[in-house]
Amino acid sequence: MSALGEGVVSTNSQFALLKERRFLPFFLTQFFGAGNDNVFKFAFTVLATYSAAEWGGMDPKSAGAVIGGIFILPFVLFSATAGQLADKYDKAALIRFVKNLEIAIMLLIGAGFMWKIVPLLFAGVFLMGLHSTLFGPVKYAYLPQHLEEAELTGGNGMVEMGTFVAILLGTLTGGVLVGIPDTGPHWVAGVSIVLALVGRMAAGYVPASPAPEPGLRINWNPVSETLSNLGHARTNRSVYLSLLGISWLWFFGSIFLTSFTGFAKETLGGDQGVVTLLLAIFSIGIGAGSLLCERMSGHKVEIGLVPFGSIGMTVFAVDLWFASSGLAPSGLSGPGAFVADRAHWRIMWDLFLLAMFAGFYSVPLYALIQSRCEPSHRARIIAANNILNALFMVVASVMAAALLHAGLTLPQLYLVVGLLNALVAIYIYTLVPEFLMRFIVWMLIHTVYRLEKSGLERIPDEGPAVIACNHVSFVDALVISAACHRPIRFVMDHRIFRMPVISFVFRTGRAIPIAPAKEDPAMMQRAFDEVGRALKDGDLVAIFPEGRITDTGEMYPFRPGITRILEANPVPVVPVALRGLWGSFFSRKDGPAMSKPGRFVPFRRIGLAVGSPLQPASATPEALQSNVLALRGDWR
Repeated sequence: MSALGEGVVSTNSQFALLKERRFLPFFLTQFFGAGNDNVFKFAFTVLATYSAAEWGGMDPKSAGAVIGGIFILPFVLFSATAGQLADKYDKAALIRFVKNLEIAIMLLIGAGFMWKIVPLLFAGVFLMGLHSTLFGPVKYAYLPQHLEEAELTGGNGMVEMGTFVAILLGTLTGGVLVGIPDTGPHWVAGVSIVLALVGRMAAGYVPASPAPEPGLRINWNPVSETLSNLGHARTNRSVYLSLLGISWLWFFGSIFLTSFTGFAKETLGGDQGVVTLLLAIFSIGIGAGSLLCERMSGHKVEIGLVPFGSIGMTVFAVDLWFASSGLAPSGLSGPGAFVADRAHWRIMWDLFLLAMFAGFYSVPLYALIQSRCEPSHRARIIAANNILNALFMVVASVMAAALLHAGLTLPQLYLVVGLLNALVAIYIYTLVPEFLMRFIVWMLIHTVYRLEKSGLERIPDEGPAVIACNHVSFVDALVISAACHRPIRFVMDHRIFRMPVISFVFRTGRAIPIAPAKEDPAMMQRAFDEVGRALKDGDLVAIFPEGRITDTGEMYPFRPGITRILEANPVPVVPVALRGLWGSFFSRKDGPAMSKPGRFVPFRRIGLAVGSPLQPASATPEALQSNVLALRGDWR
């Protein structure tokens, strides 16, 4: 059950969350807030870019970066305090306070638009940044408080999708309204106030979200508080490096989002309608990637998608440079003329795919942080992440301004960022091999095989247990690992453990190599000792009781090693059967495995079936073999 005791929605579709009060009001509050941000910011950016003399007098190429820099400044100044507030007070009450603040800010901004008071609009940019600063820790700490772990990827995907759809609609609305002759800014003012009011109405239905640390004493020093939170995050290496990974995404993404007006006008010869079109393509791409994450991850936190996303981000950023270099626009064209030119199609596809892969990259990182953070520190760690995000975006703005001032074109800037992304990704995956290991496992299951799963809910969500499975191929452990939502420590033949390439996966997953007693009794004893330690630590341990990969397609007798394990560690045993792997490229049918390239058939259908756990006393080798055989059936 969820933290508040409400029912869990079906894992069949993340859209089912929209029927739940624990999610829908929060989703709508976030949706209208993000939309309102962008109605205002985009309208002001368009005015500052295309009517600079009347609205700020800025260089059109840098107007977006300046406005973006003012917007993120509050993240640096106030995120530490915002995180503490989100851990100390009920999140629903904080959400309503923030939405009240948004109404007041929009009244101020409305006055700036109505009477063309530019300083008020710059103040509004800063205050809306403060509004987002206060909402950010609440936003990401709210989800794990109301959603199960199996729902986190889908929930985060929905929020990311909703955010970028709101960005798209807000951008479109801001562009259309500001383009109305004479009265455009007045319309922007009115719509912004209405959106703030609607968002406040939605916030009124957000359910109570009790504070995890109501006795927390607020540290008003943002520097020491941020350092303290980052220090706490560093105690969990994967969480800390996930924070850095998200901050890098904001560095990467801010380069594109703040330069679209200049890119459209200076490089592509497009008017403000083309700017809106490019932002729409980018937003739809992010939304598509975010929604696809749940299906591609199998309803679990799948960090293997992160390397996949980073590869796509680099590939399409570099191709965007190729596609947009050498264009020589003459005058400004509208969206219709822009789309009619086939030379622009590749640019649009690059932007869409770059954004989609950014969705693959970001959603699992947010879900990982939420699932692995201590609940008592979750909002503060997310607040520290927001500060890192802001600092990374400031550095991105400074770097972009310096490179453009040095003579680089915007396409060349995109090339530089794409190549930097590859270097940063390699560095992070070197520090945390788990990301790369999960990527290899994920690729195996989504390119080589098409896995059908049943009974996975029978694997315990927590606590020690032994998984006993038939042994059909050299990738059995990878298939099981890809299907299970919990990390598994596999006991495997030391020769398989040392195989090139997949050895990296097994070592990273802390597999336990074992040898037969006749070959290396000391290694066998070390393996049983390590199994005992793993079970005492509450881990899942998987064994292949046959002791060898089948070369007939039938199961060999289960050996008594399972009895020895259970005598020392009486834990439940979960029977698991692999199906369909016999005759595959990695099996030993008709000779050595991996010796017959003709058997490498992409998307081969295989299955994994999980049976009911057996109590230690009844988990004899014979009983386990009978259970596994029944689960496997005739599909070998």
